[in-house]
Amino acid sequence: MEYIVKLIWDSEAAVWVATSDDIPGLVLESGSFDALLERVRIAAPEMLALNHTKPPFTLTFLSERHERIAL
Repeated sequence: MEYIVKLIWDSEAAVWVATSDDIPGLVLESGSFDALLERVRIAAPEMLALNHTKPPFTLTFLSERHERIAL
């Protein structure tokens, strides 16, 4: 089974936020993109197990960051 995790930069809070429509309850944040990926890799299997989902499964990460550049 494949699960999609969205990683979006919140410029106001200066953190990356991870959410997933496929994994109920998954909402994590971190100031570091790499740290957030690691947190998701740990939390997602635990949350899927709580929803009675058994491995194997695949996590697909989609990241998005928008920045306004003023010269």
